[in-house]
Amino acid sequence: MPDLPTPQDATEAALFSECWDAVLAYADLCTSGSTAATQLGREAFAHGIREARAAEAGPVRGTARRPARLPRIPLLLTSVRTTAASWEEEGQGHKLDPDLRLWLNSDKAARYTGPPLQRPLALRGLRDLQQADAELLWFTEVEALPLSVVARRLGLDPAGAAEELQQVRTLFRDRCHRNHLDTPMDARCRSYARLLDAVTRSSAAETPGDLSRHLATCVQCAEAAACLRLHGGALPGALAGGVIGWGGLAYLERRRRAAEVRLGTGRPGSADKAAGEPEDGEQKARVARNGLLVAAVLVSVLALGVSLMPFGGGDDDLGAPGTDRQPVADPAPPLPSAPSLPPATSKPADRTTQDTKQPEKSGKPEGRNRHTEPQGTSSPTERTEPDESGDPVCRVEYDLVNQWPDGFQATVTVTSAESLDAWRVAWSFRDGQKVGQMWDASVSQNGSRVTATAADYNKSVPAGGDLAFGFLASWHGKNSPPYDFELNGHACAKSS
Repeated sequence: MPDLPTPQDATEAALFSECWDAVLAYADLCTSGSTAATQLGREAFAHGIREARAAEAGPVRGTARRPARLPRIPLLLTSVRTTAASWEEEGQGHKLDPDLRLWLNSDKAARYTGPPLQRPLALRGLRDLQQADAELLWFTEVEALPLSVVARRLGLDPAGAAEELQQVRTLFRDRCHRNHLDTPMDARCRSYARLLDAVTRSSAAETPGDLSRHLATCVQCAEAAACLRLHGGALPGALAGGVIGWGGLAYLERRRRAAEVRLGTGRPGSADKAAGEPEDGEQKARVARNGLLVAAVLVSVLALGVSLMPFGGGDDDLGAPGTDRQPVADPAPPLPSAPSLPPATSKPADRTTQDTKQPEKSGKPEGRNRHTEPQGTSSPTERTEPDESGDPVCRVEYDLVNQWPDGFQATVTVTSAESLDAWRVAWSFRDGQKVGQMWDASVSQNGSRVTATAADYNKSVPAGGDLAFGFLASWHGKNSPPYDFELNGHACAKSS
């Protein structure tokens, strides 16, 4: 099984992470199990990256014409399809989805590798666009990313991104219309070509009955109609089906769900909120966390106050004015304990007082942290997270990118307050998860504790900068998020 290619710079490393997520999602559709999906994804990814680098380093045809090629993600997805076809030819077809095997041995698959003028219209139209335009169209229509996110990724002005996208859509339509007219077709299809162009230009135009009946029986003209009609929501399906081929619509749905999970929304439009405006889930989490902190402080104050209250009106009352009583948490030798109250006068509220005073009855000084720490904030099996209100050395963001019945994919992003010449990130799993593969770092695991060590190309991190890596892991029964993150031995706070 080939190793994943090494990124050449930080920009390519970030792009690799996005590309691998897409490749694995499609490879999972094409195979019959997670192990085969990972193997197919790795082979296709390595082959596609080599092809992309060769195309970028190759000579430009003519004086001002660039070689026609797909953006990186569509290119890698087609590499998955061609690698699956190679598996079928080499006798490894049993690892593939049965429906894909039928498709690979049909005339439908031959269209994607046959003469250029007979290939799907969407594939030809996307290849004819400039690289930046094709990426803008693919990210928004197929990967289902919000326009504001795509604008930041491609370095576009967010204020003009919507207009830019509309221009690219129109340009894609023009390229598809030109390619449709260049496609060899019979006389009947040729007679409907101009009518199809006119009908699809306007959302208010009605489709004549004879054209409608023709589109129901002619696959070539129906594909052209989907590419030419920019309204009605047909463009994403036309792009995914035309470029990827088999499983295009299923891939499209997976990417929509993955985008919702990655953005933590699940609701349309919420990812386009202004920067700095917290999501509803984040607001609820902060309210819950702040409420717990306030409750813990109140419990501590109440316990201390009750312990200082008088237990009765007798001369032995330790809470009477004038006594020099020390706070319970003071490490000085304790004073004699107060007389026990009769059981008949005990109240449920006095339980706190009795529990607080037990160390004094033993006659042994207790440490300061025994009674000043609120109940429920510590556990013998896991470490306490750093205080969010302080200035932690690092902050970590854990993102569950994708999950299937026996495995999952995740990314970890750590923001370091200090500059680093090397880094090591460690965390623990709760449910016995096992990391099988990691990129942008080397991995070791001892029981539930996982350690990721920097690769040679991403060891240096500036102060306030981010380091990121991703991994594949297995899980059974439950897949709780990891905890107890550390950067070079220092505890990290979780990003809210």
